[in-house]
Amino acid sequence: MTCDTLARRSGAQSYVRDVAVGLLRAGHEPIVYSPERGLAAADLGRATIPVATDLDALGAPPDFVHGNHHAEVMTALLRFPRAVGLHVCHAWSAWEAHPPRFPRLRRYVAVDETVRDRLVSEEGIPPERVRVVLNPVDLRRFPPRAPLPPRPTEALLLSNYAGETTHLPAVREACARTGLRLTVVGAGVGRVEERPEELLAGAHVVFAKARSALEALVSGAAVVLCDATGSGPMVTAREFAALRARNLGIRTLDRPVSPEVLAGEVGRYDAADAAEASRLARESADLASIVGSLVAVYEEALAEDAAAGPPDREAEERAAASYLRWLDRMHLQARGWTTAAVDAERRAAGARIAAIESGGLAAANEELRWMRASATWRLRRLVLEAPGVAAAWRALRRGRGRG
Repeated sequence: MTCDTLARRSGAQSYVRDVAVGLLRAGHEPIVYSPERGLAAADLGRATIPVATDLDALGAPPDFVHGNHHAEVMTALLRFPRAVGLHVCHAWSAWEAHPPRFPRLRRYVAVDETVRDRLVSEEGIPPERVRVVLNPVDLRRFPPRAPLPPRPTEALLLSNYAGETTHLPAVREACARTGLRLTVVGAGVGRVEERPEELLAGAHVVFAKARSALEALVSGAAVVLCDATGSGPMVTAREFAALRARNLGIRTLDRPVSPEVLAGEVGRYDAADAAEASRLARESADLASIVGSLVAVYEEALAEDAAAGPPDREAEERAAASYLRWLDRMHLQARGWTTAAVDAERRAAGARIAAIESGGLAAANEELRWMRASATWRLRRLVLEAPGVAAAWRALRRGRGRG
């Protein structure tokens, strides 16, 4: 499995941890690759799952690459030229969730219907290569809480984006209006909890979205969908299936974050209905079942690859080159550089090269200083320093040498 960073705990890192644990329990041998270690890597270590920051350190090549972010999955596939893979897209718009095109990426997995639309309708991935596999929860970590009281008193806001400039004031005011004591957890308020399951055991109403909302649901809390970008409904048993299909995420947050809206949803609190919604959530999020679905997709991809015959190395080199060009454009756009500006610098560089021929060593040194200060040179450095790109380029060069 690949992940862009294991330095922190967030949605993708929790997904990687849970799926890796599920694979281990099912008798597989998961290894997680990421260029950065940290809190999430320590979680994996405690679960006896190997973590690699250098793919050259692996003693044996993997049979399959389960990619979660574009640079790392491309690095792994280029480093291991016989491995087959899939790419999991976790987000509607995040750039690190971009699905790279590569011949040995035989399948793409969307974590909900929203992301499937991105893959098929925005990124152009053929629908027959896309599978929807919803996010899992390790139910051993999140046991059912004691029955909820008839009237709630304890509220919990779970969000790394919660703060005084985002949705925290609205949640706080809604809790004041409905008589709830509020606890706030998230990076934005400087409180990151290693064991959220312990907090959830005491919460009656939880304000959260996506994975945090799902963990709260399987624990038995009443959940109001909410984040900095918007708010959604209280998750009821009747609405659960539709909301789950959208990952309790961005498409469900279609209302403003205001004290009035949030207090109105808290007013829908029903302990018995919350218990039924929790039962449905535990059925749909069971880790073993979802890992089984993922393994079935692995087997699909492996079977298709075997039927396709030997890898087409020229096609792989073209795909790698296209990916690097896309990465170049992304770095340019992120820094406000336009293609026209870079082309203008290239034309200026060509004129200066002619001048160097008759200018001697001092002139050459001056030109080198100018080139290193240029946007083109800075772009080269940024691209080569991007996680996975240098390794991908070295792997590509090695492949050409063997050919």
